[in-house]
Amino acid sequence: MTGSTVLRARGLTRQYGRERGLVRAVDEVDLDVPAGQTLAVMGPSGCGKSTLLHLLGGLQRPTDGQVWLAGRRIDTMSERVLARLRRDSVGFIFQSFHLMDELTAVENVELAALLAGQSPGRARKRAMYLLDRVGLADRAGHLPAALSGGQRQRVAIARALSNEPLVILADEPTGNLDSAATLDVLRLFEELRATGQTLVVVTHDARIAAVADRVIAMRDGAFADDNRFAATVYDGRR
Repeated sequence: MTGSTVLRARGLTRQYGRERGLVRAVDEVDLDVPAGQTLAVMGPSGCGKSTLLHLLGGLQRPTDGQVWLAGRRIDTMSERVLARLRRDSVGFIFQSFHLMDELTAVENVELAALLAGQSPGRARKRAMYLLDRVGLADRAGHLPAALSGGQRQRVAIARALSNEPLVILADEPTGNLDSAATLDVLRLFEELRATGQTLVVVTHDARIAAVADRVIAMRDGAFADDNRFAATVYDGRR
């Protein structure tokens, strides 16, 4: 594994059920994601995109295959060591935001930094910086219920950045947003790409390709054996 590769998978497989009910949600996937790349994995609902992302981030264990994160093989790690690596190296962005309803925007953002061992003062300072970066400094004291869907997603993005992760993994980040909020999130991803942040985004939304360096099409648990889908996406943005 080269020093510039943040994520690597070989023969990555995740299956559910047995015998006639066997389903391969991810089917022998090989993947390399270099540092600083924005990768969009696209395809229809149910093709295995989210499962792939969860495997890459160590949220699920593969049935077969190998995964490396930040130069360390994670599919054989103990849960304790893996949890620490996730905390220190990965920022997750989920479609449903996963904010703590009883915490304000700034408290949601600083929580990951506090769990990573940062001092309260430093965690709060970085949380406020990130909220300002995503255009929500004036909403720092608001609870999630007082925020729009697009604002909650921006809080979730700020939270994902709070521990200064090597890679951000985003799972259908625009799936619950209207067009205006989607554009806000896409602009943020474009800004992150410009700073060299490594991003892996799984989505069925072709607009994500506008901020991606690379697009991979996924179908039936595997990467497509042709580039027609990805080529179509790229042709539409050039």
